[in-house]
Amino acid sequence: MRRAIANLAGAGAGALALALMLSASPALAAQAGQPAVPAPAPSVTVAVAPIGPTAMVTEPCTPSRVGGYDWGNLCRYQKADRQVPQPLRAVFIGDSITEWWLTTAPAMFAGGIVDRGIAGQTSPQILLRFYQDVVRLRPRVVHIMCGTNDVAGNTGPTSPDEYAANVLAMVDLAKANGIAVVLGSVLPAGGFNWRSEMKPAAQIAALNAWLKDLARARGLAYADYYSAMATPEGAMKPGLSSDGVHPNAAGYAVMEPIARAALAEAEKPR
Repeated sequence: MRRAIANLAGAGAGALALALMLSASPALAAQAGQPAVPAPAPSVTVAVAPIGPTAMVTEPCTPSRVGGYDWGNLCRYQKADRQVPQPLRAVFIGDSITEWWLTTAPAMFAGGIVDRGIAGQTSPQILLRFYQDVVRLRPRVVHIMCGTNDVAGNTGPTSPDEYAANVLAMVDLAKANGIAVVLGSVLPAGGFNWRSEMKPAAQIAALNAWLKDLARARGLAYADYYSAMATPEGAMKPGLSSDGVHPNAAGYAVMEPIARAALAEAEKPR
């Protein structure tokens, strides 16, 4: 698994670097014998000809879309994203563990830190909204934490390589836009109350080993919540969660200093 993921990381980083160089310099593109890649526009304005209704509209977050078509839940934070004050220190993006951090221990999200977690999401859904909910907000740092719902199969069967590709894509998007990265470990869990047949501890440990290796290889900050919260068997320590998966106030109290140290590490000049 690690060899396949390492190949993914190398290939993704190389392709991204080439694209960025060619985008930045048409002269370099000409020397490389490849067409220049135009820089992405900050926004897109399309004049709609008066030929009848279409599905491309100025405000797409209608009740019908939110109710059945918004697989990545792009509408969830679309309005709030327009109102985020600048400058912004950090965005925390992830699943319910990130989303409920704000409601359970809101002190973490003072001083220019915003929460963009959505309960139940898997890494492909988080990647889908990464540009909207992170890059457009121009934070200094992004804290990425996901994986629990990938292991649980919330959006269907997946593989470690698919998870790795999604995390790598988020890292590359952040780095390409000058955003420092904190990788948060997947929290320990001995089981899932919504998938009682599963025994996820070994898979979670394997994903965390890869995340830690990726952080080391790419010079990223790593927030190791797992080591502070796991039993020797890979379950959540007693008292840190009411369901063995989601932290309670005591669990977030363990996580907060780890998160703050990782943010400070990510902000150091490199």
